[in-house]
Amino acid sequence: MRDEQRSQHRPSDGRAGSGRRQLSVLGIRGIPAAHGGFETFAARLAPWLVSRGWDITVYCQVDEIGEPHVTWWQGVRLVHIGVGPDTAVNSMRFDWACIRHVIKERAPLVLTLGYNTALFGARLRLAGVKQVINMDGIEWSRAKWGRLARAWLYLNDWGGCLLADHLLADHPHIARHLSTRVSMSRISMIPYGTDRIDDGDVGVLSAYGLQPGGYVTLIARPEPENSVLDIVQAFSARRRGVKLVVLGNYHPDVIPFHAEVLAAASDEVQFVGGIYEPERVAALRLHSLLYVHGHRVGGTNPSLLEAMGAGNAVLAHDNRFNRWVVGEGAAYFNGPEQAAEELDDLLNNPARRAQLAAHNRQRAATTFAWPRVLESYEQVLAAWHARAIGQAHVSLPAWTGRPEGNQGADS
Repeated sequence: MRDEQRSQHRPSDGRAGSGRRQLSVLGIRGIPAAHGGFETFAARLAPWLVSRGWDITVYCQVDEIGEPHVTWWQGVRLVHIGVGPDTAVNSMRFDWACIRHVIKERAPLVLTLGYNTALFGARLRLAGVKQVINMDGIEWSRAKWGRLARAWLYLNDWGGCLLADHLLADHPHIARHLSTRVSMSRISMIPYGTDRIDDGDVGVLSAYGLQPGGYVTLIARPEPENSVLDIVQAFSARRRGVKLVVLGNYHPDVIPFHAEVLAAASDEVQFVGGIYEPERVAALRLHSLLYVHGHRVGGTNPSLLEAMGAGNAVLAHDNRFNRWVVGEGAAYFNGPEQAAEELDDLLNNPARRAQLAAHNRQRAATTFAWPRVLESYEQVLAAWHARAIGQAHVSLPAWTGRPEGNQGADS
């Protein structure tokens, strides 16, 4: 039955004059999204490309070992490959199995999201499959990785740059990092996208004992590089009269840093755990006084964009990544003392919060609007699909072809 379903719905290969383009998406656990930012992005991009006449295949990791099988979701062909429990080794096995499957199907073009196993791309290159990689952030530089993991990621950072046909960066400074390794002509800068959030069920707040405008939000993985401890210390330095609502899973009995964060919190800090339902997160964002963003590394962070789309004023860690994304829509801090001072000012200055919020609404609706992002992806992918099937050379659009081409508060 599965073989029959696969053959019945098998997309055209884009080389037989059908006029339909074919793309395979690798590097994620699968869609519908239930894991992270890349999954959420793929769940947005894939159906949109289908609506534009593409045949899209997305590879999905399955915990049970078994033969690959096919299902369909919003017109997207999903190939499920079972490799066993979700471990680092099995994730690598999954990536390798996906590449084998792509080559067997003679897919002309691959979009890989992330570079964790970019060295495997050597097999795609040998098979003549064109590959575009979204290189994500400078993952190997993150403090959370041990020496062995950092070395592996560093090698794959180089591997992605050298083996891919084209690189995508979601931030100008990521593009500049990549340009130290390859020609700028092989890089396109396209940021992540966000929606405008106008509606949020106030009833969601009551489940957490919250009132609209009575709290500040912090949404981040509880890791040192996300300044979580600095923010909790700053908020807890004095009575605020509002709550700091912290989203994320904390395990103080297992992870010492988590225990340190909880110990630093006053009774005005409320840890609500991990919340993954988009509607609940949107409601918490929309009714928040402001959003605190402590990420120190990375590119265009989806959580920051979602706060901007919700019209939040922002207090952000002062670094080149955040300054380009939010620009004049944020106050900035570096360390708990400065964060505490900025919180004092923002919480007591509604006019300033309103000014920051208006800026963020506007920037989210222009630079980071999903239609612009998706159209730019299609332009890049269409150019490389044409090359993959031997059509005439197609130039990349100017605004995606240069990291400086996207307008924003670059610093």
